[in-house]
Amino acid sequence: MKPVHIAFVLLIDLLWAFNIVAIKEAVLLMAPLLTVALRYGVVLLVCASSLKIVPGRMGLVLATGVITGAIQFGLGAYSYQVATNLSALAIAGQLGVPLSLILAILIDGERIAWRRTVGILLAIAGVALLVFDPRIVDERLGIFLTFGASFCWAIGNLMFRRLTGVPVLTLYGWQAVVSIPLLLAASWFLEPGGIAALPHVPLMAFGWVVYSAIAASLVGHAGMSWLLQRYPVTLITPFTLPTPMLAVGIATLYYGTPVTPLMWVGGALTLTGVAIITLRSARKSVEADA
Repeated sequence: MKPVHIAFVLLIDLLWAFNIVAIKEAVLLMAPLLTVALRYGVVLLVCASSLKIVPGRMGLVLATGVITGAIQFGLGAYSYQVATNLSALAIAGQLGVPLSLILAILIDGERIAWRRTVGILLAIAGVALLVFDPRIVDERLGIFLTFGASFCWAIGNLMFRRLTGVPVLTLYGWQAVVSIPLLLAASWFLEPGGIAALPHVPLMAFGWVVYSAIAASLVGHAGMSWLLQRYPVTLITPFTLPTPMLAVGIATLYYGTPVTPLMWVGGALTLTGVAIITLRSARKSVEADA
């Protein structure tokens, strides 16, 4: 793997990790659903030229956009608004990996061996410890909302599997098209005064929104897709594992929030489980292709 590409994938890890600060800062200054709607406005501007009809699969494209766009990011934005300890959310957000595998087993009939089963159990046990940590009891609502967003992400993964061959920017463009009106309507009813207050929002808030849309989503996800087209998944996947650890470190340094002993243990269990699932799934993918 070329050194420049190693540097690029590590940059993507940093962009994803710092995104938790961008989202938190944005929802502190704007209504959460409105924040996500504006984020997708930026995405739409970038992806507009890539919008095209996907014959025979438009229903799936639009449904995927609703679940992985408006619902997933709407829940995620509210979780960041109600939470103060972002490290806990960064750990809980890793549940999307075991949930994806569980859904693949239930819906697609995927078979797994004992190693990935252990990975699922470790990841779930780690997040369960967070829920019962008395020192972050006030974060439970944020953790449950993060669980909902992770579940949407897991459902979206199954749907994306059925959209193989559709360009990433096309999918993101349609995701924005369907999410923006839903989010604006929800903001109008659930966030009174949020849209009306938009002219008074500090310019910095829009900067955070642009960062989340372009750096974290478009550069991050499109860049990862570009790398996966050039290197085996087993080579790229391990480079993404530092992201949650970086996110915890960035959140702790930026906000000065404590990492409790149970969070250390829960985080270690969760990240170990995620690493097992990710690495084994990548190897199975390569073996299946072979």
